[in-house]
Amino acid sequence: MMFALLRVSFMGMLMCLSLSLHASTPDAPLLERGHYVAQLGDCIACHTAKPGALMAGGLALSTPMGTIYSSNITPDAETGIGRYTFEQFDRVMREGVTPSGMNLYPAMPYPSYAKISEEDMRALYAYLMQGVPAVRQDNLPADMGFPFNQRWGLALWNFAFLDKQPFQPDPGRDAGLNRGAYLVQGLGHCGSCHTPRGIAFQEKAMSETERGGQHYLAGETVEHWRALSLRNLWTVDDTVQLLKTGQNRFATVSGNMADVIHHSTQHFSDDDLIAIARYLKSLPAGQEDLPMPAVAKAPVGVPDDLFSSRGGLGYTQFCSDCHRSDGAGVKGLFPPLAGNPSVVAANPTSLLHITLTGWETAQTATHPRVYTMPGFARLADQEIAEILSFVRTHWGNQGTPVSPAQVKTLREQLNPASSDMSAFQTPRLAELLAAPNADQVLRGMRLHLQTKALLPDNVGNALNCTSCHLNAGTVADGSPFLGVSAFFPGYAPRAGKVITLEERINGCFRRSMNGKPLAPQSADMQAMVAYFDWMKNNTRPQDKVAGRGVGKVDPTLKPDLANGKAVYAKQCAVCHGDNGQGLTRADGEWIYPPLWGEQSFNIGAGMARTYTAAAFVQRNMPIGFHERFPLGQGGLTEQEAVDVAAYFSGQPRPDFPDKVKDWPNGGKPVDARY
Repeated sequence: MMFALLRVSFMGMLMCLSLSLHASTPDAPLLERGHYVAQLGDCIACHTAKPGALMAGGLALSTPMGTIYSSNITPDAETGIGRYTFEQFDRVMREGVTPSGMNLYPAMPYPSYAKISEEDMRALYAYLMQGVPAVRQDNLPADMGFPFNQRWGLALWNFAFLDKQPFQPDPGRDAGLNRGAYLVQGLGHCGSCHTPRGIAFQEKAMSETERGGQHYLAGETVEHWRALSLRNLWTVDDTVQLLKTGQNRFATVSGNMADVIHHSTQHFSDDDLIAIARYLKSLPAGQEDLPMPAVAKAPVGVPDDLFSSRGGLGYTQFCSDCHRSDGAGVKGLFPPLAGNPSVVAANPTSLLHITLTGWETAQTATHPRVYTMPGFARLADQEIAEILSFVRTHWGNQGTPVSPAQVKTLREQLNPASSDMSAFQTPRLAELLAAPNADQVLRGMRLHLQTKALLPDNVGNALNCTSCHLNAGTVADGSPFLGVSAFFPGYAPRAGKVITLEERINGCFRRSMNGKPLAPQSADMQAMVAYFDWMKNNTRPQDKVAGRGVGKVDPTLKPDLANGKAVYAKQCAVCHGDNGQGLTRADGEWIYPPLWGEQSFNIGAGMARTYTAAAFVQRNMPIGFHERFPLGQGGLTEQEAVDVAAYFSGQPRPDFPDKVKDWPNGGKPVDARY
């Protein structure tokens, strides 16, 4: 999560550039080079609004002085840059002055673009004039208050801070380091976000060799994100991997840096990526830099206070399914928190921003699927502070705690949406600590969360209760436990009689976990019941509990197994395996459960029924796919859910010996597997 926010990259402060496309025969090699230069400069990220036409501008950039909008840099003669000569274009790029004499705001990084070589500038000009479709779209005026709306002052700013000298190679460096310096200082304009700004919004240094060079790329806060220091960054291979794929063994990018990776750096040549990484690695470390180890730290295990502290329990409930109890994350899917630079940075702004508003990965050729994390703004300031303080101080992380006041301040600045889509009131596991029988209910919660590990003699496969009852039974439409104990004893059609809660729990042991029942009066069974009773709150037998169960799908929908197989391959296999075998770590520990085979649920489980499984899948799978609280889950259509449920539920799995005893009074569902 190297939250670099190059949103100001090639920023749309090319205000009111307009000129005509000169008729000429396109020079294919020149246009190809110009396209690559545009990728190096990340033109798309700032000059293409969402949604919007390519390079037509209109993207808003918030600054401390007001809002600026990127300009139309298509070759439209009236609203774009179609009438500019090369000399006029060159002046805008290097000096920030339009042909009409208007000065651009330095959020357009023309001080960096001044370093671009003439050859690259001409190639870029040719590409924008002949390689980009013309779009007629008026530019939006900047919304800047007095005195910042007085553009004559920008001429003084240029006089004080602009160095128009093109990049000069350092004879003491080899060609690769000089290339890296040229790209970082010039086209890449990394300093626009990563270099601290002075009182006049100027970058304190444009390179490491000029006066104030110790500030260059030393980190800055931009649009409520912390762009981390890039000095002495990781190993060369780690940096190349991050810029190429959006993630490496230490971090995953987010914020606007995800757009930079998507539109820009993933397209760089390997030689240019290596040159950039070598140059960044060559910069002396700054005082606030984080240690960037050459070797990733091994997982340090589960913290001792994971289940005995409010922060640990909050993390368990809302974070561990993706980031795991050891903070190691899931390779290729969800980033590690142990040793993550944005997690332990002295300034926790980015971590707070992600927690409040959410996160998504960069879409790259290596990782084409985008994974998301929903925003957790519905959690109270105190809860977020507890969880983030836990994250910043465990697994070897040495960050400082986060205060509720810090959360409150950024919440007020970001004003994130926090509406709940249902009446479901999510229980907070942290409140277990205040229960009169805290030890018992905590044991009960852990038995649901870690069933396989704590009850190996009773679990016959790789599942835990939480495999179906998400987040220890606290997720709406994810088979939550909220209020459940109020409905027992109760009639069960499958058993054909009134059953107790203990009998219902043992049904899961025998079916979903293909194992053996617990003794009803055992301490562990009573702990599980106590946890259910804690979840009961004031629910009465006649009450309807919002979010209870897994919902329903239309049972008249006919499954398409071929489409189900395709949906599984696209949406499910990454977590559950190409052959339904589940996902494990290198040491064999299960991460996500198998969906068929000997280690999965047997044919007597509810998930072996197509329409039950389909309802669960539609509301809860895949995780990390949308912004739904708390797992970013759901997103398939009802038909897709039916198709994929029929596909995986009908795969080979263990038998259930007592199946002949089910539904003795009739009422057997049409989708039962026996």
